[in-house]
Amino acid sequence: MKTINNEETSEGEVECVNKKLNYKILSLFAGIGGIDLGFITAKHSKLSYEIICATDHDLNCINTYNTIIRKNKPSFILSDIQKLDINTLPSFDILTGGFPCQAFSIAGNRLGFKDKKIGGNLFFCIAKILEIKKPIAFLLENVKNLETHDNKKTFKIITETLEKIGYHIKFKVLNTMKYGNIPQNRERIFIVGFLNKTSFDNFSFPKEIPLKKNFKEYLESKVDDKYYYREDKLLYEKIKNYITSEDTVYQWRRKYVRVNKKGVIPTLTANMGSGGHNVPIIKDLHGIRKLTPKECFLFQGFPKNITLPTNLSDSILYHQAGNSVSVPVVKRIAKNILKVL
Repeated sequence: MKTINNEETSEGEVECVNKKLNYKILSLFAGIGGIDLGFITAKHSKLSYEIICATDHDLNCINTYNTIIRKNKPSFILSDIQKLDINTLPSFDILTGGFPCQAFSIAGNRLGFKDKKIGGNLFFCIAKILEIKKPIAFLLENVKNLETHDNKKTFKIITETLEKIGYHIKFKVLNTMKYGNIPQNRERIFIVGFLNKTSFDNFSFPKEIPLKKNFKEYLESKVDDKYYYREDKLLYEKIKNYITSEDTVYQWRRKYVRVNKKGVIPTLTANMGSGGHNVPIIKDLHGIRKLTPKECFLFQGFPKNITLPTNLSDSILYHQAGNSVSVPVVKRIAKNILKVL
């Protein structure tokens, strides 16, 4: 018998008994915990992950995070990453982070690294932590447009910076409806890095899987009337003649109704809830309504029994859901990382 992390195991019981059972994670830009939930639910043989420290600058996110991440809940640091004292961080094996994307998104002004106001330069804070702490691996997430921003110059700087630190890099754009079996058309780029060349060589992103779930499976059976567009609401007159099918998802785009012909919901965005703009709209037996905040969380792959904070407004919860990641996609990547460590 051998003892690993205070647990006794028989010879050959795990694939490699000299490996850790729990890989410790530092979660940057943790938000509401989408990436963290993907990692702590990923398993391979007896290997798993433990979030030991999470950090974000948004107090509202901590509120939601604590309702979601119940298992091995980490210490949470409320801090601007630019003011984070790297020397006080606990030791960790893997770094994760969905760093701010607005500066690179087609929905923003696309100033990239120059846009310090909305965090375009915060990637370099991540790079500094990687350089000083040298974890064995990392996962970063951002909008699809990061790869092509500024004629690919931005992404070239990112990859070259990471490689200069000593990491071997792989990246891929994954769509939630193709890699997460969730009916949301959401494309995001994921960057994975390893210090060990063998781990890098053996790692591959998950393969595409068929979408077997219908958007109706994620809808709540009882919905408060406030989410319905009635005749007394200004927007009702603008949309009532265009939203006619219970089998289709729609979206109000400020001046017109967009019909999602793929049978899935459109990309959930961080500006949902701002005057009704961008929140997906459906028709059910009781009328025309927008998705509820909880439904938006479910379309990101959070568990059906999730309990959202009651002290946060709907607009904040919509923002959090749209700003998160699709949990099942992260889980599949995290499992593949475990396989090669």
